[in-house]
Amino acid sequence: MKSHLTAAVGSVVLAAGTLLGAPAAGAQAATASDYPTSDFNIDFGATWTRGTVTWYNRSVRLVGYHRSAVRDSALTCRTTYAYTLQGDRAVIGQGGGYPIACGAVASYNFVVPADQPGGAAYVRVCLDDGNLKDLECLRIPRPRSAG
Repeated sequence: MKSHLTAAVGSVVLAAGTLLGAPAAGAQAATASDYPTSDFNIDFGATWTRGTVTWYNRSVRLVGYHRSAVRDSALTCRTTYAYTLQGDRAVIGQGGGYPIACGAVASYNFVVPADQPGGAAYVRVCLDDGNLKDLECLRIPRPRSAG
């Protein structure tokens, strides 16, 4: 009897797991290319940040590079930071700030939450001084759907 109960519970768990994990009929798994993207380039003197924003439903991903430089014999440090914004430009989420590049080029790849229906309307991307002081920023609107 105990083995039948265990088998029955196992079947229910397996069926529930299959149903909960299965996509809806006709649905396909989304790939990165299914989401809109926006490229950006922010310059500040001899330093810069360049990358791509990928717009998801409740977050954005920033992937790119930032460059610091030596200026007047002083080493500068730079990092990239981003804010997700609602339509009224209120901040939803923020993130980034790593890695910090000092006299070098560094790559970054980070996610910023935008946990509200429809996600972020804008992303504000900033080149920072390494201490999270915004030096130069760019506000990027979410691309409109082609439909």
